[in-house]
Amino acid sequence: MILMADFAVWAPQRQTVTLYTEDGRHPMRRTEGGWWRASLPEAGHGTAYGFGLDGEPPLPDPRSRWQPDGVHGLSRVYDHGRFDWRTEGWTGRPLPGGVVYELHIGTFTSAGTFDAAVERLDHLVELGVDFVEVLPVNSFDGPAGWGYDGVAWSAVQEGYGGPDGFKRFVDACHGRGLAVLLDVVYNHLGPSGAYLDRFGPYFAGSTVWGPSVNLDGTDSDEVRRLIVDNALGWLRDFRVDGLRLDAVHALRDQRAVPLLEELSVAVDGLAAHLGRPLTLIAESDLNDPRLVTPREAGGYGLHAQWDDDLHHCLHAALTGERQGYYADFGSLRALADTLRGVFFHADTRSSFRGRDHGRAVDVHRVPGHRFLIYLQNHDQIGNRAAGDRISESLSRGLLACGAALMLCAPYTPMLFMGEEWGASTPWQFFASFPDPVLADAVRTGRRAEFGAHGWDEADVPDPLDPATVTRSTLDWSEPTRSGHRELLDVYRRLIALRRTHPELTDPRLDRLGVDVDEERRWIVLRRGGLRLVCNLSDSAQAVPTGGTVGDVLFAVPGLEPRPKAGAELDLGPESFALVRVGGHSG
Repeated sequence: MILMADFAVWAPQRQTVTLYTEDGRHPMRRTEGGWWRASLPEAGHGTAYGFGLDGEPPLPDPRSRWQPDGVHGLSRVYDHGRFDWRTEGWTGRPLPGGVVYELHIGTFTSAGTFDAAVERLDHLVELGVDFVEVLPVNSFDGPAGWGYDGVAWSAVQEGYGGPDGFKRFVDACHGRGLAVLLDVVYNHLGPSGAYLDRFGPYFAGSTVWGPSVNLDGTDSDEVRRLIVDNALGWLRDFRVDGLRLDAVHALRDQRAVPLLEELSVAVDGLAAHLGRPLTLIAESDLNDPRLVTPREAGGYGLHAQWDDDLHHCLHAALTGERQGYYADFGSLRALADTLRGVFFHADTRSSFRGRDHGRAVDVHRVPGHRFLIYLQNHDQIGNRAAGDRISESLSRGLLACGAALMLCAPYTPMLFMGEEWGASTPWQFFASFPDPVLADAVRTGRRAEFGAHGWDEADVPDPLDPATVTRSTLDWSEPTRSGHRELLDVYRRLIALRRTHPELTDPRLDRLGVDVDEERRWIVLRRGGLRLVCNLSDSAQAVPTGGTVGDVLFAVPGLEPRPKAGAELDLGPESFALVRVGGHSG
């Protein structure tokens, strides 16, 4: 950690710590709490440095802001004050009513950099999204990876453009009215370059992903401080608008005040100081509404969480898949119940877990915008053996119906990059560890994992093959092609309707009505005086709307719905219509 010429590092169990720079070695003095400090007036922006522990070779700074030579190289002094921000008037964006777009910098464009991603931001503006959620950008070993194997939490991956590149990206987003969410990983570190345990008791064991973090053991105060400081640094110094917290169910934390609550308090305090909203979104497998319950009501005070149950219900209903965890979610009745109640498993039996799971959400008190709904995301695509998207197997009509169900529900919708045009490119798991032993272990482990779940190991692409990254990169010629162009128009028009019709952004879950017919495969969402009417079957049919059909606000192009006498609507196969009704009930 550096404040210009002042260097500091926490190493409570070491006898000596030496600061290494281009000019030589400099002894550091031990101070209170196991911190070591040194002042070096001649050091400044760009100075290379590292810390030698008890005479050992220098290691990078655990709080490094810049790793231009990779996670094993020396750190560099980085002065945040040098960057010239152009959007000083940015006041932020609250999550309620917003639409989130998830992307991975390395495969969003063929160049795989922040600057190249900036060139595609106008597409997102035209699409109508409000938030850009970026997969982790902190430093990991090798030139390519998802980002979840990061080890230098505060340093931006150099291949993407480094810290200045990320700031240019955030600045460009804000200049276009787009807020930025950043994915951060605090439940583990990557398997290569994680030197934190050499400095102090940062680790508390291991996971399949890498070492886990000491959040509640001896000397864990400074470990938690590192995490909180890191979160505040992204929000303050890089001016991101919120953080997506990876797999919080994997945090090993038994303290009375859990880390998530501590983060919530600190982030709310920073938001008050900065005068702009800051958002914390959790990924959680717990189905526990306490995560997003305000602290005043005994919750953790996070602002939102991902809702995998909604994804699983949508995916199973649209694709017909029933293997693995999809077995619990296949019926339209399950989809209807989950749309109304947030979680399908709410203190109910989970067959793939072999036990009861989850807690019910009080839909009369908890708003739907605190839960993210999605048809696809990086995990749900990338953790399939071949990394295939649902556009690989679904008709354009069913893809459009899925988009309508997501964008017309009372939740916060999230899209995964390329979804809006039915991208034909897969998104497969990839890494690029230079260590051949580790690379082979990742390759072998990935294939064995899918083989154990019934996939053909031959179908699993080699995650260390650069061609896997190339296959997973978006093809930006597709949005203008026939088939893709029409689906993109569906997404744009649905998002635009959310802006013009308050019924569609109303987050009150107790005002949502859902009707289904399992046998005939139709589903109707009742949003005030609007009806989203979806025919998921492969045959045309009349669907009851619960009111006299008036204006047709939008229907799948080429499939014009015909109102019938009474409160029914004729729909073509695999199509939807958003209509206004009169004399409606419920």
